[in-house]
Amino acid sequence: MFDLSGRTALVTGAGQNIGAGIARGLAGQGAHVVVNDYFGDRAQATTDEIAAAGGSAVPSVFDVTDLDAVMAAVAAIGVVDILVNNAGLAGPTDMKAEQFRGMDPADWQASVDVNLYGVMNCCHAVIDGMCERGWGRIITISSAAGTHGVNIGVAPYSAGKGGGLAFTRTLALEVARSGVTANTLALGLFERKNREITEHFARAVPVGRTGRPEDVAAACVWLASNEAEWVTAQTIGINGGSLTS
Repeated sequence: MFDLSGRTALVTGAGQNIGAGIARGLAGQGAHVVVNDYFGDRAQATTDEIAAAGGSAVPSVFDVTDLDAVMAAVAAIGVVDILVNNAGLAGPTDMKAEQFRGMDPADWQASVDVNLYGVMNCCHAVIDGMCERGWGRIITISSAAGTHGVNIGVAPYSAGKGGGLAFTRTLALEVARSGVTANTLALGLFERKNREITEHFARAVPVGRTGRPEDVAAACVWLASNEAEWVTAQTIGINGGSLTS
């Protein structure tokens, strides 16, 4: 069950954290993983980690906001069976978020470029091939911030993540009869490098802990599999029981 052997997966933003966990999870089930990151050393580190564990992976360095670069990268890969849109520009990494009225407009553009247009660019690059082959899986990593207002000070981030979520849902309907599924994972509160913040977040999660990369990886493995062929246009909360809608 959930055997991904013979499939090629492109995971964007896979050089660290959740993206690296997703890449490891897909490779562990037999997929050949193309590890994308904006930074080459990060992409190589995840690739080396997968290879050391006996998996198959190659690095691919490009900026998801650059459509030409995305198209060239996908052309070089050849066949992409599974796309995981994980690359994202994070919201505030501390608990001192700035309200929208005080934000620099340049920051709005950056957040939307990565969190929305990055998703659209990557989907544009792979969708024709998936439809022509009659099989494909698209998984977009979003956030509870994209489904409802979770906090003050993350308005541009919420806009980008919410846009990527809505886009993925609509794309799913367009390609539903072509053997291609498209779903979104709305993530809740995840562990941070700052232990104090992680512990603060954990107290707000019903199961009593923050999320881990392997929690997201497990959901991606399922959605990427043949067994999930009847699951599409869905937004699934990966959040330890927290409200997402």
